Amino acid sequence: MDLIDAMRTTFSCREFTDEPVPDDAIFRILDAARFAPSGGNRQGWRVLVVRDRTVRERMAELVKPVMRRYVAQLAAGETPYNSLTPSRVDDATVARTPLPDRTWKPILDAPVLLLVGLDLTLVTSFDRPLPRVGVVAGASIYPFVWNLLLAARAEGYAGVLTTYLAPSEAEVRALLGWPETVALAAAVPLGRPKQALTKLRRAPVESFARLETWDGEPLRAPRT
Repeated sequence: MDLIDAMRTTFSCREFTDEPVPDDAIFRILDAARFAPSGGNRQGWRVLVVRDRTVRERMAELVKPVMRRYVAQLAAGETPYNSLTPSRVDDATVARTPLPDRTWKPILDAPVLLLVGLDLTLVTSFDRPLPRVGVVAGASIYPFVWNLLLAARAEGYAGVLTTYLAPSEAEVRALLGWPETVALAAAVPLGRPKQALTKLRRAPVESFARLETWDGEPLRAPRT
C-alpha cells in the first residue's frame, strides 16, 4: 500500500467482524510499529495483548462513567476534560446523560484489545518545568501507536486509539499487575473492520499552518 494512501485512509474503527486476530498478525504489526521514532532510542513502549472477556468487561465498566461525562460535556458545548477551562456540567447532568454504545462497546466487541504503556523511567519531558499539563512525553509513545495503526491497515485490520482508560489507571494496575512506573497511554481495540472508510474529513492545511509568526499568513496550496 502506498504510504500517502495509508495515511489518508487509516480511520478510527469502532465496528468489527467476528474474525479473530491471530498472534502472528499482532506480532507482524508490532514488529513494524517498533521502528517508530524514540527519544534516545530508549523505546519505552510496552504492550499487553488482552482477549479475556471478563477482564474486558471490567474495563468497559471503568470506561462508562468516564465517557458519560465526556458526552455530557460535549452536549453542553464544552471541550471534555479540558485542563484550562473548568466544566459547568454537574454530576446530576452527567448521570442522566444517555451513553451511546459506540463510546465504550469497542473495548468489548473488538477481537483483541492492545493496551499500550509508556515506561516513565525512560522518558525525557522537556516541558516538565512549565506550569501546564505536560504534552512532550507523548512524543515517546504516540508515534509508536500510530505506526501500530498503519501496520494494522497494511494487514487489513483496523483499530482506534483511545485514552479513556487513563482515569482508571489504578484499577487497571490492580487488574493486570501493571507496574507503577508505566503510564497507561492508550487502549487500542483491533480487528477486521465491518466497513472500511476510504475518505476522511479533516480541516485544510490553511486552517492550522501559518508562515513565520502566530498571526502570519496561512500556508496555502501552490497555484497550478
